[in-house]
Amino acid sequence: MIVRMWEVQSHPESLDEVLSWVCERAVPAVRADPNLVSVEVFSSPDHRVVVITRWRRDPVDIEEPPGYLVTRKPHSWDFSPVEL
Repeated sequence: MIVRMWEVQSHPESLDEVLSWVCERAVPAVRADPNLVSVEVFSSPDHRVVVITRWRRDPVDIEEPPGYLVTRKPHSWDFSPVEL
């Protein structure tokens, strides 16, 4: 399994728009992929939006939100679960 964390920071006044964009456009786009296991969306008090996706294999990239809504381009990282 591959876990991908995707993170972007919105302008303070744009957080609601970024969340709407993520939930209405970005998440439905990745949900269409049969390798997707799950997806979760989080927001923080410092105007960040994080999407955690879990994949069987071959994760799909989340597209970039409109540039005027964010302070910089999104970053993403892939992780592998660690058994304890």
